[in-house]
Amino acid sequence: MIKLEDLRKIDVKGMYKIYDEWPKIARESYFSNLSEINFERCSHIVFAGMGGSGAIGDIFSAILSKTNTHVTVVKGYHLPRTVDSKSVVVITSISGNTVETLAMLDDARRIGSKIIAFSDGGRIYEICLKNNIEHRNVSKYHSPRASFTSFLYSMLRVLKPIIPIEESDILESIENLEKISKTINSENISMSNPAIQISEWINNSPIIYFPLGLQPVAIRYKNSLQENSKMHAMIEDIIESSHNGIVGWGTKNNFQPILLRGQDDYTTTKERWEILKEFFESQNIEYKEVISENGNILTKIICLIYLLDYSSIFLAVKLGVDPTPVVPINFVKERLH
Repeated sequence: MIKLEDLRKIDVKGMYKIYDEWPKIARESYFSNLSEINFERCSHIVFAGMGGSGAIGDIFSAILSKTNTHVTVVKGYHLPRTVDSKSVVVITSISGNTVETLAMLDDARRIGSKIIAFSDGGRIYEICLKNNIEHRNVSKYHSPRASFTSFLYSMLRVLKPIIPIEESDILESIENLEKISKTINSENISMSNPAIQISEWINNSPIIYFPLGLQPVAIRYKNSLQENSKMHAMIEDIIESSHNGIVGWGTKNNFQPILLRGQDDYTTTKERWEILKEFFESQNIEYKEVISENGNILTKIICLIYLLDYSSIFLAVKLGVDPTPVVPINFVKERLH
């Protein structure tokens, strides 16, 4: 098992220190002095962003899925034709320089949509300032992926007038972050730490199974394993996989199944989990279950992300790789125009 000195030595830029502060950053961001948007509530909100910024859009999509608000998450260069002047386009780029997101900002301006942008400066800020577009500057901590709670909770504050999310749900999520931090942060480098338990279990490429409501968690965890742990990972919808993906387990492979479960998954989803577990056991395939906290959907999602993100840092240390550098991403970015 890793030791604290391993964490300090391998995580050279101290990413883990920012994760220790995630609950504090979440609380300070939500109760910051950022002004709320003055748009009227609308029926269509578009979240445009890439990577960790795009994952924030996935979270809003999940928590608004049972409301009357239509949410579109776009990761790419162009907005869909369903976006019009009545849509609110939420532009998110932590660096403020993401080329795809800049292109979507241009699209939104051309369409005449209502726009609110979030970044830590960069070209997005400059464009918004020049064109009188609503912009909120949000602090980056260490790296875009480590800045997750800073941006998510700042956006929850600013977007309150147009998103039907109860403040009690937001406060519950922060309180639960504070609670689980006591067991998963760097002050508990032991096998009683659930994040370390997960990192110690992984020795091959994970296939992450999820129910629909926890899709943002699966996407974020895949990304964190890829960026922090420098390893391949796949995600599978538990229901859809029963019609195709499960066949791959019929041959010998080096994948490991991780089952992301909600405390109160839908009845038929619970049934599917039990069938999948029965199948794995019949094939002598070891699996890992990760179950959410109790609470509203935001609480479930953000607490799972906290646990799993931290496990990806511990896994990086276990593998002897610094979680911070993302050399292949920089290779691509340097060649983009």
